[in-house]
Amino acid sequence: MLSIKIAVLATIVAGIHAVSMDSKIRDDSDLSQFYHLLEANPVANLTLMYRHVTVFAPTNRAFQKYNGTAKVLYHMANLPKTIENLGDSISSELEGNPPLWVTKKQTAHGEEVYINNAKILMAQSNFESQVKVGDEMKTQVLHVINEVLEPVRSNSAKMISNPNAYEFLNQSEELQLGVHRVRIFRQRVVKENKQEDFKADGRYTFLIPVEEGFTPAPRPEKVDRVVIDGHVIPNHVLFTSPTPENVPYKTLAFTDNVKVTVSFLKQNDKVYVKSNTVMGDANHPMTGVVLAEIVKANIPVRNGVVHLIQRPLMVVDTTVKDFLEEKEDGPVYKFYEMIRDFGDEIMSTISQLRDVTLFAPSNAALEEPGVQRILQDKERVKEILNLHCVKERLPLDKIKNKSVSQSNTGVPTAADRKKLYFNVVQGPRGNQTVTVEGGGVNATVITANIAATNGIIHIIDRVLGVPYTTVLEKLKTDPMLNVTYILGQRRDFNDQLNDTTKRFTYFAPRDYAWNVAEISYPSTMKKLFMPDFSYHTKQILERHLVIANEAYTMAKLKEMKHNESIILPTVRDSLKIRVREANENDNKHDENAIRPESFVYQIQWNNMHIRVFRPDVECTNGIIHVIDTVFLMDSDVRVKGSASVISLAPHLIMILVAKWLL
Repeated sequence: MLSIKIAVLATIVAGIHAVSMDSKIRDDSDLSQFYHLLEANPVANLTLMYRHVTVFAPTNRAFQKYNGTAKVLYHMANLPKTIENLGDSISSELEGNPPLWVTKKQTAHGEEVYINNAKILMAQSNFESQVKVGDEMKTQVLHVINEVLEPVRSNSAKMISNPNAYEFLNQSEELQLGVHRVRIFRQRVVKENKQEDFKADGRYTFLIPVEEGFTPAPRPEKVDRVVIDGHVIPNHVLFTSPTPENVPYKTLAFTDNVKVTVSFLKQNDKVYVKSNTVMGDANHPMTGVVLAEIVKANIPVRNGVVHLIQRPLMVVDTTVKDFLEEKEDGPVYKFYEMIRDFGDEIMSTISQLRDVTLFAPSNAALEEPGVQRILQDKERVKEILNLHCVKERLPLDKIKNKSVSQSNTGVPTAADRKKLYFNVVQGPRGNQTVTVEGGGVNATVITANIAATNGIIHIIDRVLGVPYTTVLEKLKTDPMLNVTYILGQRRDFNDQLNDTTKRFTYFAPRDYAWNVAEISYPSTMKKLFMPDFSYHTKQILERHLVIANEAYTMAKLKEMKHNESIILPTVRDSLKIRVREANENDNKHDENAIRPESFVYQIQWNNMHIRVFRPDVECTNGIIHVIDTVFLMDSDVRVKGSASVISLAPHLIMILVAKWLL
């Protein structure tokens, strides 16, 4: 009896392993639409009955997102390939055997594999079965994918199978490209004798601008040999889904004389490419980024992939104003709408200046609830718009050279007495992130150096001047206030700074101020960083914190008592100060200087004149004024008997390490 049961079980197990490819697809309810295509195609049916095959089966959801008629043979290859054995490409069974391109991408969750732009769903893939044909066993492999694969399609009876990129260009009128035409770019390729770039065998990404992108009229003539080379990326077949953002790829225009890279940017449901002319030549002197939307993506050709783009890359022939207006649904069109509705003055300024830098918030940044609320206050909106405009040309390298880590005192904006402050954050792999702060908001530059004839546009991820953090959150994330934040963690001093029912004015010393204090008050400072003196540390910080019915800007403090001394209620007792303005000029001969300063706020306290390094850092529950000197007296810490001392420098290192670990 036992032997019979074992035999039955063995038969069942053998049956499980003997499931055919046809049965596997038929019995999977998530592949029903693909199975209908298989049933209707005699060649596909014969392939499953008699041949080696790899099948890439799209899910039903993939078909729901797809508008065309799928080609089932483009989802089949005549070699059985598991995921581990997939190379750079595999030939499909469609007429002409056009390749299916393979991309393997490493992520934090493991490896992802793509066929053209479709992602292989690992958990549902790598199914193997065999079919016996005569005395030979044929292996068959199934992979499930999340998109329908689409080959190049002809819109006439004339069959165009497996074209290379030049054949695609040359026969584009016969292809299904929707409303898009590429005749002008093809004419430039022929005139400049660059056909071989598009015929070459290998792995390429071709970026082809459509007809609409060749206005104004002089633009076509600017697409010369070098510019055409800037539209071809060799050695990489880059489909939009697996391609990482902001990774520069060298183009054919990366030589000893000129260096142009291209990277991809994804925003909402749109994908953009951006050329970056890192080094120009005599005929292409304008460095910087040109941004173009991909209007039709992921067209596979025999030697790579084609993306149709909105306009030519590398060509800089529009003003900052033109960039804002060029595309109604472009990457910063919501900011343009904000300027159009509220900012006649700033639009006039942008149009008239020969050198201007615009920090333009992304569309997503304008959708934040806090931003939507301020749109009701027209005067506030005008000031916020002006805060994004600097009346000079600031490329990213210039900003990096004068970041806050190098004691930059700020860059004046078009907003009255409002400045921007910059910082460069070093990433773990040597990459750098540039941030800009204005009105208390710290934004990241997500697309830099978009070039215009009269300036530069940097796209940022937040709207400046619309605070979104509390005083505590701002302290915790500001790279200049590490020491003040860490000292405030003692005796829970910082906890109160998250209270949104109160209004704080915090005169916060920057790290530089604590270093200077060690020179002026060495004994006091040594003790402040010892755990036994945390109570005194808290008392000193309390002197810097004002809690009142309102938060005080520097302009408000200057107006109070007609510039006489004023007394503010601090957490500790009171703070008697006087506020004035002083002229302060940067070195005008410094070639890296961003802009000479015309004024700076000073606080007079205890017979000292203290510079306000960054005034009016707005938060949701108050204002921070970043100051250059600690409100500190040598008598603040008194000790009975002897006490061991700790050098400040190594202790600061410990503090910064602790901050990094938080």
